[in-house]
Amino acid sequence: MASMKLSSSSKCVKYLMFIFNLAFVMTGIVFLVLGTAIHAVYYNYNHILDNKYLSVPSLMIAIGIIIFFIAFFGCCGAVKENYCMLLTFTGLLIFIFILELSAGIAGYVLRSDAGEVLENKMKATIPKYNQSAEITQFWDELQYNFKCCGVINSTDWMVKFNNGDLPVSCCAKKFGQYGSSICNNTADTVYKQGCEYTFEQYIKAHAVQLGGVGLGIATIQAIGIWFSIYLARSIRNSYESV
Repeated sequence: MASMKLSSSSKCVKYLMFIFNLAFVMTGIVFLVLGTAIHAVYYNYNHILDNKYLSVPSLMIAIGIIIFFIAFFGCCGAVKENYCMLLTFTGLLIFIFILELSAGIAGYVLRSDAGEVLENKMKATIPKYNQSAEITQFWDELQYNFKCCGVINSTDWMVKFNNGDLPVSCCAKKFGQYGSSICNNTADTVYKQGCEYTFEQYIKAHAVQLGGVGLGIATIQAIGIWFSIYLARSIRNSYESV
């Protein structure tokens, strides 16, 4: 039987596809690192974030893991010029392409409705301050780290403290763990900005990262899909000509 020979252009695509798969593995690492980092950040503030905010970085972690398995089919299929493996790789790549588009779109969707979700969740947890150690620590760390006070402003704490007092984390740090020893609405060190706005900007920035990475890498994957389809067709034609 005559040996199967690929055209010069097909051989070029073969080696380009092998290089692409190495880059593909790198995108998997990017998804894993970014997804894990953002998931950790979101989890620290799970009291005021819906589960859907955790689902997007979780999806990115899953995509990163799946990419390593898909790259195996791509590399082996290209090197061995195996038509079936290339078809498998193409199908899996299309599946990942759809998941990445979904992650990118979801990131931008979450960005648009973050404000309302945060405001409602934050207002619901204020009355639990000093009643739940977990909620107390959450608010103190949030206000201290983001230099904010209350939901919209410091007056939101009036539902908890009717004498004008505020959590010490509402005031710029002078001494003590989170702020000055005395913090109330008359103190000149009270943070003026509410936490809903500052944390919303923080969430939106991460949502843009998620969306941008998802859509950007999905575009790169489209090139890989073209490579794999072209090479698979070339191999099939070579088989038929033998």
